Amino acid sequence: MDKYDCLKLENQICFPLYAVAKETTRKYKPYLEKLDLTYTQYICMMVMWEHKQMNVKTLGKHLYLDSGTLTPLLKKLEDKGYIRRDRSKDDERNLNVEITPLGEELRDKALNIPMEMGKCVALTKEETEFLYKILYKMLGTISQEE
Repeated sequence: MDKYDCLKLENQICFPLYAVAKETTRKYKPYLEKLDLTYTQYICMMVMWEHKQMNVKTLGKHLYLDSGTLTPLLKKLEDKGYIRRDRSKDDERNLNVEITPLGEELRDKALNIPMEMGKCVALTKEETEFLYKILYKMLGTISQEE
């Protein structure tokens, strides 16, 4: 084994992770265009559909996004009428996000997306569950190092 083998693309776990993420996001595009959402807006809405309201800092933790990325994203979702942002009455420094009735209606329009995306991935249920566990294990380890 050559000392430079560690620099070969084929030996990097980061590359297939990057490529799969990029290609998966690309596959989402036609479904999300029908909803007038970007992928990042979609995952934000998934959190909002589940939790209904939360502060921006907590939302950022769910999505692994910083406030510089989250602020314009939330502004666009608010402009579309899907969410509402308000300062906390308890602490003006905290910004809360709440889903609107229009945002709730969007949920029904998105119901087919996970099933359609599942057709793009040639994994068994067991493989999918295993991959999910491995990816979240990696994510937990990497995000703890910061």
